[in-house]
Amino acid sequence: MAITIREGGRADVPVILGMFDSAVAWLTAQGRTGQWGTMPWSTDPEKTARVERYVELGVPCIAEVNGVPAAALVLADAPAHYVQPADEPERYVQLLTSDRRFKGHGTGAALIAHAVERTRQAGISLLRVDCYAGDDGKLVAFYERNGFTPAERLTVGENGWPGMLLTRRVG
Repeated sequence: MAITIREGGRADVPVILGMFDSAVAWLTAQGRTGQWGTMPWSTDPEKTARVERYVELGVPCIAEVNGVPAAALVLADAPAHYVQPADEPERYVQLLTSDRRFKGHGTGAALIAHAVERTRQAGISLLRVDCYAGDDGKLVAFYERNGFTPAERLTVGENGWPGMLLTRRVG
C-alpha cells in the first residue's frame, strides 16, 4: 500500500464531499450522530458551500492509496470563525476527513505529517486544529497521538457542538 499526497483544488470538492458522506454513514451506523449528523454532506447545500469555501481559502491536500483518493486535509492561514486567532503566525487544519474504506491505513496521520512539514517550511511554528470532543473522545485522542496538545474546550453553534482546540509546535 502506497500513500501519496498531492495538492488538491476545486475539482476535488466532490471527492471531499464523498469522504464526508462515507464518514457520516460510518458514524451513523455506530449511533454516533453528534459530530456531523445523519445526512450526507453532498446533499446539504450549506455543508457543500462550507467545503467549497475551505478549498478556495486554504490549501487542500489529498492522500491517495494506490492512486485512489482516501483522505483530505485543508490547511489555512487562520482558524475557523468560532476560534480566536493566535497571537502569532499560525497554520490551521480547517478540515480533515477520510473515506472509511481506508480506515486504519494511516492516511490521516500522513496528512498531518504533511501539514506539519508545510508549516515548518513556511517558517511558522504553530499548527492548530479543532475537532469534535463528544462521544468517546477518540478523535481528540487521534490528534494527541499525532503530536497535538489539547488547549481549550469549545462549544460551537446554537446546538452546542462540543469541540476541542488543539495545538502543536513545529520547528
